[in-house]
Amino acid sequence: MEKHNPETINFEELAQLSSLIKHIYDFDFSLYAEASIKRRVTRIMQLQKLSLFELRTLLTNDFSYFESFLKEITVNVTEMFRDPEMFKAVNETIIPYMQSYQNIKIWNAGCSTGEELYSFAILFKEAGLYDRTYFYGTDINADVLEQAQNGIYGLTNMKKYAENYFETGVAGTLSNYYTAKYDAVTINHSLKKNVLFSTHNLATDGVFNEFQFISCRNVLIYFKPELQQRVIDLFYDSLANFGFLCLGSKETLRNSDFKRFKVIDQKNNIYQKIA
Repeated sequence: MEKHNPETINFEELAQLSSLIKHIYDFDFSLYAEASIKRRVTRIMQLQKLSLFELRTLLTNDFSYFESFLKEITVNVTEMFRDPEMFKAVNETIIPYMQSYQNIKIWNAGCSTGEELYSFAILFKEAGLYDRTYFYGTDINADVLEQAQNGIYGLTNMKKYAENYFETGVAGTLSNYYTAKYDAVTINHSLKKNVLFSTHNLATDGVFNEFQFISCRNVLIYFKPELQQRVIDLFYDSLANFGFLCLGSKETLRNSDFKRFKVIDQKNNIYQKIA
């Protein structure tokens, strides 16, 4: 039988595939940006040489395959101190505000393999705030969360990460926070002790704590407007009064949201919840 050409998968077929996944796994892709999901499904079919029928069969009969499918379909691009200007802005505008807090909670939503959350932990460590701060990293993908929990990264990445760190203008050196061995580095335990990683689905799960700072960067761009707004509402409800929200460089709030948020840094998409 001739294989289905993955290049010809259309949005109707994608909707049928999403419906199948929701029925079997109760995971709803219908509010994700269709073009992005279509590209990723196509890529999976090409790399694994699967027809649409074969992909549907695997998803129906092999529950373990869904885990690897989910890992490929979700976006897991991150690095330490990515967009150094944003971290510099956090250091200059948010951290001074936090100095008066006895307890601080930070949520990195869509944390992937954890590099960004550890970056915030280093930032707060350098500011002398680490011991009264708790860092929560969440993602829908359990596999990347396991890597984040282990805190083990490739040694070749650290040069880029160190350059990012230097550009933030923060004192100290990145090498103070990891131990290198062979071709990998491990984040030091002293940086991990106040860090917690757990699964959380922004599309369906609700408030689980109250935070002084939430970072969710380059996640909303993969959602349809309806889901984007639902997530912004979730962040608003999860923030303490006058808590801060940081979005990605290509993301922004809607005009109606500016009744609830004040712009702190427009260039770096940092906002503050107002009562």
